[in-house]
Amino acid sequence: MSKKKESVLEGFKAFLMRGNVIDLAVAVVIGAAFTNVVNSVVKGIINPVVGAFGTQDLDRYSSCLKAPCRTNAAGEVTEGIQILWGSVLSATLTFLITAAVVYFLMVLPMARYLARRARQQAAKEEAQEVIEVTELEVLKEIRDELIAQRGSGQSGPARGAP
Repeated sequence: MSKKKESVLEGFKAFLMRGNVIDLAVAVVIGAAFTNVVNSVVKGIINPVVGAFGTQDLDRYSSCLKAPCRTNAAGEVTEGIQILWGSVLSATLTFLITAAVVYFLMVLPMARYLARRARQQAAKEEAQEVIEVTELEVLKEIRDELIAQRGSGQSGPARGAP
């Protein structure tokens, strides 16, 4: 029973120490911090640009499905069915900005780096093959030369010679 508990604890420790879990934890922390940056860009830049054509708060854009929509003092809809398409637009813009920044600042540079590294690795392997083939060819030439020397009797003085 004690061995099983140790192996479970050791397995859990090994799981936590794998690079995948650490990378995932870092990604979550960076993603949470990055969300604040994107939200600030949307509220500080995108919303005022949209506000030049209407209200600065995208969440205020809405339509009434069942007219007329009436609200009480607290801002709650009491009559009609209100569709808040402005908040959907705001969330969509936030998503697109986040996706674009992640792609252009993280995914694309990493893909280029990995492609460059793969080309360098392929070049090293090709150079290694050339070296191995060249060494093999030299050894074959030496072997052929030795065989030729033996066959022509030029291997040196005969055994019985004084």
